[in-house]
Amino acid sequence: MRTPFALLLLSLYFYSVPAAVGPDILIADFEGGDYGLWKVEGEAFGPAPARGTLPHQMPVSGFEGKALVNTFFNGDGATGTLTSPPLKIERHYINFLLGGGGDPEKTCINLLIDGEIVRTATGPNTAPGGTEALDWHSWEVSDLAGKDATIQIVDRATGGWGHINVDQIVQSDRKIANVTLARELKIDKPYLHLPVKGGAAKRRMRFVVDGSMVRQFDIELAEDGPDFWTYTETAPYRDKLLRIEVDRMRAESDALERIRLADTLPGEDLYQEPLRPQFHFSPARGWTNDPNGLVYYDGEYHLFFQHNPYGTAWGNMTWGHAVSTDLVHWQQLPDAIHLDNLGTIFSGSAVVDQENTTGWQTGRHKPIVCIYTSAGGTNAESQGRPFTQSIAYSIDRGRTWTKHGGNPVLDNIHGGNRDPKVIWHAPSSQWVMVLYLDERGKFGLFGSPDLKKWTKLSDLPFPEGHECPDLFELPVDADPALRRWVAWEGGGRYLVGRFDGKAFTAESGPHLSKFGPNDYAAQTYSDIPASDGRRIQIAWMAGGKYPGMPFNQQMSVPRVLTLRTTPEGIRLFFEPVEELKKLRDKHHGWKDLALGQAPKPLEGIAGDRFDIEATFDLAKAETVGLEIRGQKIEYSAADKQLRALDKAAPLDAVSGKIRLRILVDRTSIEVFANGGRVQMAGCYLPESDNKGLAAYATGGHAAAVALDVWELRSIWKEKENL
Repeated sequence: MRTPFALLLLSLYFYSVPAAVGPDILIADFEGGDYGLWKVEGEAFGPAPARGTLPHQMPVSGFEGKALVNTFFNGDGATGTLTSPPLKIERHYINFLLGGGGDPEKTCINLLIDGEIVRTATGPNTAPGGTEALDWHSWEVSDLAGKDATIQIVDRATGGWGHINVDQIVQSDRKIANVTLARELKIDKPYLHLPVKGGAAKRRMRFVVDGSMVRQFDIELAEDGPDFWTYTETAPYRDKLLRIEVDRMRAESDALERIRLADTLPGEDLYQEPLRPQFHFSPARGWTNDPNGLVYYDGEYHLFFQHNPYGTAWGNMTWGHAVSTDLVHWQQLPDAIHLDNLGTIFSGSAVVDQENTTGWQTGRHKPIVCIYTSAGGTNAESQGRPFTQSIAYSIDRGRTWTKHGGNPVLDNIHGGNRDPKVIWHAPSSQWVMVLYLDERGKFGLFGSPDLKKWTKLSDLPFPEGHECPDLFELPVDADPALRRWVAWEGGGRYLVGRFDGKAFTAESGPHLSKFGPNDYAAQTYSDIPASDGRRIQIAWMAGGKYPGMPFNQQMSVPRVLTLRTTPEGIRLFFEPVEELKKLRDKHHGWKDLALGQAPKPLEGIAGDRFDIEATFDLAKAETVGLEIRGQKIEYSAADKQLRALDKAAPLDAVSGKIRLRILVDRTSIEVFANGGRVQMAGCYLPESDNKGLAAYATGGHAAAVALDVWELRSIWKEKENL
């Protein structure tokens, strides 16, 4: 029985139950290794039902079992049809799960009798910002009882949403109803817990207060036992009646009844989950990708990040927010910037308006201003809008945020232009923005006196450059009189050159900076005090795997960038911030450790997080290396390559030696070689029972001149850091 607070809203569909109800008749569930007796024509359907999401496709959800019809095979360009063997109409309804493109006659499922279409349905998506979720559809077919029919799935479309997803076709005497459900709660606790099921169909959830919608987002709402609980802070609705509405629900669903108010965050093992990084930042719940808005103010390092608070897959792009006083321990704050009618909130940067050019300072604190992309067309409220650039500000140390009433501050320039990086350029007394113009190799520079009005300064050509730019100046070899500018792109390549306030002139590059498999969209901090003077960078460790976890993805450790002269020219060097050493605990050390063919276990060490410093004398060995929890970090003297996590980086030995700094966390390894000349960041899934370390050499003897291993404390262990 439904409890009194669960309200059933107006629905377009109702149950229709005949006097005699027969058992359901399965037409197809597409769980076999091929299409069986179904006839395939064209290339769109591939050789067999798809095992979920296909390459380069957004996550597909809402299907049943392990497989479905998914015509994104080789992308949207392929076409074809899939036709069932003959079947007899024996029930009142044919129910099926349907998703994908919404082009009538081109991406559809048809019921045919004598070759004529008598029923049809198409997917829901016609524009950017859609979802690959499948949902229930029904045909009422009682007037066709006893007739022979076939079902045909059609993909005749190319281009965006030129595919269709179908699963679980069933004859039934019950119509599966899609309705909107709602529940009302008096907000008297700080957190609202929401049940999430990975892979469930994404549902549109709305929060309504005093008759106005205050938030709208998609969520993989659990219809039965949740995989995990996510949460949202309720402070804005305290002591008010919050109405929670969810579209496209089964009428009998009790999912909304599971939602609960609480005094604490969900999860007794929060930050102690088996695959939770213990000294890399990851959000308490949900998906994260690009670091955004790295800025220092009033003793705190702010880390904003692309965040889906309501699921572990990409979506609902929001700016999450965390702060640290030491670049090591992080406190996650409420999400700062939420999606709105201009779009979801894509990547960008943040600055402190030291001179109050915006006029927003009213008290002691300087305005912190976030500059971000409003990704038009990527949520329901922004359909038909382009990608533009917007700003939001805080005058209370980043605890609350106000969007500028004049957003967007920069209209669309081209396509999906995005990821504004803003700096203050003192010599020209202006704000400067570098913006990706949605074509590889094309960035633009823009200037503003007040962050609100922008004019184009010049183009910034960057061969094959893509997304997430950065622009900063550094001394060369620590010489303040010799300085160069660095232009950066999301893939970790950079140009070295000069910038005069209007144009960037490259002198060398692009140069490759990242050699590991999981390193993308890095950004550097703004407003680091001159007394510190470091250029500090954090990257997204993109593509890590965290099965069964209530979060997804992690950041790199903060690293310090310097420009140094090498035989090849001026290059960036990368080293972890010194503050990480405060996590060092038990120490293990060896001097002049002889290495041979057999791995030499490092006795007395077992764990899942380490800080390792090693200097190897190659002598006559072909390779030297460390084996860490089953992962090899190996240097080959023959081809001068450092290898880790299935990737390789060029590295020259210095006087026959190499130096390594290796940071090992539960699911990641970061390697810094020869003082930061090479850095490699990678994720891995450890063998749970393999927590040991070993050193080795092959093809001859070598030595670990110095080998120091520190076990590391967790940044989450102390309650005040949660």
